[in-house]
Amino acid sequence: MTGPKQGRTAARRAVPHRLPLRGRLTLVTTVVFLVLGAGLLLLNWLSARQLIEDNRYLVVPAVETVPVQPVDPTAPDTTEAPSPTDPGMPDTGLPDPGLPDTGVPAAPLTPAEGFEDFQDQVLTQVLTRSLLLLLVFTSLAALLAWWAARRSLHRLSQVTAAARRISTGSTLDERLGLTGPHDEVRELGDTFDAMLDRLDRSFDAQRQFTAHASHELRTPLTLQRTALEIPLAQGRVPDDLKPALHRALDANARTERLIAALLTLARGESGTRSSHPVDLADTARNAAAELADEARDAQVRVTTQLAHAPVAGDPALLAQVAANLLANAVRHNHPGGTATLTTGTIGERTFLDVTNSGPVLEQRDIPGLFEPFRRGQGRPGTGLGLGLAVVRAITHSHDGTITATARPGGGITVHLDLPRRTEPRPPR
Repeated sequence: MTGPKQGRTAARRAVPHRLPLRGRLTLVTTVVFLVLGAGLLLLNWLSARQLIEDNRYLVVPAVETVPVQPVDPTAPDTTEAPSPTDPGMPDTGLPDPGLPDTGVPAAPLTPAEGFEDFQDQVLTQVLTRSLLLLLVFTSLAALLAWWAARRSLHRLSQVTAAARRISTGSTLDERLGLTGPHDEVRELGDTFDAMLDRLDRSFDAQRQFTAHASHELRTPLTLQRTALEIPLAQGRVPDDLKPALHRALDANARTERLIAALLTLARGESGTRSSHPVDLADTARNAAAELADEARDAQVRVTTQLAHAPVAGDPALLAQVAANLLANAVRHNHPGGTATLTTGTIGERTFLDVTNSGPVLEQRDIPGLFEPFRRGQGRPGTGLGLGLAVVRAITHSHDGTITATARPGGGITVHLDLPRRTEPRPPR
């Protein structure tokens, strides 16, 4: 059953291209200006009409009236038309008034009718000119509203861009530091910076605790392992106790691996790293050599397609990235499966791809694999659930990105993208 909240969410998703805030502010401002301008125009037109009507008495009596003599159509015409050749009459080029006129003579206007005609012409011209001016000023208002909205929302765009960069990065070192007037946007930026400060302190304390706790646990674990190995090596352990001691040693080794992974994860998330020239092709080649025996035992065929892939970063951490990706591809596979490592460059970016066969995964479950202590459901293997989390932390600390895609036939493809190292030109 769909609730009201889900219905509203679906309704919002049904409109993928909504007018941005800048456009809505411009549209609202323009419509308000147009409506108010039209109302003002109507009031001015009505006021002008009322003023003209109220002052009619000032105009109508001043009109000179000429009495019109009625003409009797039955009376004979006693006027004698002058001859066109009469030398006493000048030739004006006008029709002879003595000849009958076939046109209909225009009736003379009364003063009231003349005033009405004058009023209509004035009001029509006022309305036309006012409409033209309203259109011009509405266009100017739209442009000014667009400029004002863009200027006002510029700093808000800075907040959005910074939040997007921080959300895709691994550190919280960036701050907005907005300048300008102390308005709502400035207050939002300051609040955002304060939130980042608090999150940064919280995450830093968490990383320090993880690193210190892991470091402090290594010493007692080493003592425990030594205390178990010495009696076994000297043969002073009864046969019925040897399986228990071996299980304790296995648990101790697993705990040591977990602590080492936690230390690597804390180091990768700290963002503090050295920067040296590294070739991901050599890193991937070394990882393939180190895991060759494990891949052979798991019956997984490892192939490589390694091209020059220069980057700048921490060699130890980048080596851990390649080792973890290949170990994940081998351990979460099936007998007779494959794992492929590919390196190269595309433009200003360097990439490392690891593709492996294995169980079929849903794409929606892939992001959970990069969370600490998370593994896909039904995935074989005895991993700690930290391999991909460590890879993501190290990748982000090197200003890179990592994506994983489920393969239709089973398994996943992990794509690692890092900035390409600018290599100096060889001397001539």
